[in-house]
Amino acid sequence: MARVGIAELPLHGGKAPRWLFTRMVDLAEAILTVTVDEIGSREALKRFSDPFWFQAFSCVLGFDWHSSGTTTVTCGAVKEALLSADLGISAVGGKGGVSRRVGTELGSICEERSIPHDVERKVLRASRLSAKVDSSALQDGHQLYHHSLLFDNGGNWAVVQQGMNEASGFARRYHWSSDGLDCFCEEPHSSILGERMDRVLDLTSRSSSEARKVCCELAGEDPRRTSEVVRAASRGCQRSILEWTPQGESVPSVLSMPKRINWKVLRSCYEIQPTEFEELLCVEGVGPSTVRALAYAAEIIYGKESSWKDPVKFSFAVGGKDGVPYPVDKRAMDRTIQILRQGAEEAKIGNREKLAAVERLRRLVPPDIEWK
Repeated sequence: MARVGIAELPLHGGKAPRWLFTRMVDLAEAILTVTVDEIGSREALKRFSDPFWFQAFSCVLGFDWHSSGTTTVTCGAVKEALLSADLGISAVGGKGGVSRRVGTELGSICEERSIPHDVERKVLRASRLSAKVDSSALQDGHQLYHHSLLFDNGGNWAVVQQGMNEASGFARRYHWSSDGLDCFCEEPHSSILGERMDRVLDLTSRSSSEARKVCCELAGEDPRRTSEVVRAASRGCQRSILEWTPQGESVPSVLSMPKRINWKVLRSCYEIQPTEFEELLCVEGVGPSTVRALAYAAEIIYGKESSWKDPVKFSFAVGGKDGVPYPVDKRAMDRTIQILRQGAEEAKIGNREKLAAVERLRRLVPPDIEWK
């Protein structure tokens, strides 16, 4: 995943006014109806994993152009819109406590729509692993507080989740897609957006592959042996590295051992004997401190370095409820909803002239991005 820039997503309090959110829901339903009709549910889900499309979509809905609410309110509007739209796509999760109800919501939807159990298990696993990776395997100082999962009846899915860094006052957004995803633990993101950090422990990087292997080996050791290794790694190593750094040269990344390590969890790992890093992350109780301790020992004792480069990317867009760069035009927004709904209905009965005219108009606009 190439790093190409930065997007600043400042944390904003408050909530979207009701008059705006209602229109956002209606407009989201209209846009998604046309989108699914034109390109199908799988391709529609891929759009949510693209930061350019997501940011533009949020701005078309009339929300903030660059705040943390771009993620939370847009996903909330989409979730509500999909409840009434029969598009073969559903959304679960959300902000705060709602994000922890994914399993319950997913089960209800799958039962209601007769979605096979294997699809439900696949999607639920994607939800849990994507959250675990962005909280433990990728340690960038942002605590997850929003997790939205969109999926279709065939098991295709997209995840949009967000973390906050209260110290910096910025949020970070993580995009995932099932399309083309081979591994949850090696550069799995479609994109990551946020303020760039100086030091980020990124065990999802390809350059961290050997470190991931050693982490699994350590987790499979007798906890007493693992304890000795981890404690040895924390004794005096940082000091000697810094002392031997020639004056004037860049100082290496300073590793910091967690103050507390859950040895009970490592005993569970020993019993399970994980052979893959993905399996290690799935062990109940394995969190940031456990992963960090294992990565620390892998680097200091065994010389298997982890990546400390921030994998963040960027996005941009304009418009918003705060009047930047201009206030929301309610009349134009309502008219857009009406046109899209009418176009979608006419398309169902074979009258596609209106949608074709919109496509012809779009061709006059220079392309910003090439869909892959």
